[in-house]
Amino acid sequence: MRVLVTGGAGYVGSVVARALLTHRHEVRVLDSLLYGGRALLGLYPEESFNFVRGDIRSGETVNHALQEIEAVIHLAAIVGDPACAKQPELAREVNLDASIQLFELCQRQGVKRFVFASTCSNYGKMIDSSKYATEESELCPVSLYAETKVAVEKRILDAAANHGMAVTVLRFATVFGLSPRMRFDLTVNEFTKELLTKRKLVVFGEQFWRPYIHVRDVARAMTHLLDAPPGKVAGQVFNVGGTEQNYTKKDLVEVIRREIRDDVEIEYVYKAEDPRDYRVSFEKIKSSLGFSTTRTVLHGVREVIDAIKQGVIVDLENSENRN
Repeated sequence: MRVLVTGGAGYVGSVVARALLTHRHEVRVLDSLLYGGRALLGLYPEESFNFVRGDIRSGETVNHALQEIEAVIHLAAIVGDPACAKQPELAREVNLDASIQLFELCQRQGVKRFVFASTCSNYGKMIDSSKYATEESELCPVSLYAETKVAVEKRILDAAANHGMAVTVLRFATVFGLSPRMRFDLTVNEFTKELLTKRKLVVFGEQFWRPYIHVRDVARAMTHLLDAPPGKVAGQVFNVGGTEQNYTKKDLVEVIRREIRDDVEIEYVYKAEDPRDYRVSFEKIKSSLGFSTTRTVLHGVREVIDAIKQGVIVDLENSENRN
């Protein structure tokens, strides 16, 4: 298919774009290059790749990028709670208004498939975190980032019922692992970097749960979805991750500590409340589409450690490595 990836120069998007090209899709990336364009350099030699630089908020730019496109994977966003809290107006413009505008322009352009990248953060703080959230669980967003994702989900799923475009929502676990556009503000990556390079780490609320997924498994989920018959995924919501990859922060620290093997200093700061505390079930995507994750948190920790030790990544504090 001819696929448009919005935000394709980002941490997730650059890996998704490569995976789509490997699966012989034609790929167009639309990105404003907020964090630079280095992640796209390896894609340029591919004949099936082309790039449009522009702001997702511009209807003219989006219309241009949608020419002859059959499927859209919408990743472009101000990503994460801190980034959204710092620039709330921009976050609403990009994550909410521009997403809805993109969806409506896709309808007008006759795009056949629309995949919206959402987040398991939508589940917020569960009343009983010993249970697992499913796609039918109540959504309790506790941040602006999650609020915008929930609002877009509702808008596009309601509209999808009255339109021929196959719309799918993917709620991703917290992502980790190496990417051409690296991020060290994601929990697994950050904890690993801090313990390896500074030998100390302060952890707030070590008892709270999150699910995690490797960035390459995110990309695999995208290609898997495009391979599925439209009727099987249209109007559907899928949690994307592996049920066994739900961890507390303390669990993560222990995984990393065992791999580093040196003496490290861990300070746990107790928090009675955390706005996000949830475990998630990923059985629906496994049973419906046959998708399972292939990389564990341990895989991600080992590759980050190796990349830092071998000098593959040297400028660890570069602001481009954080959202």
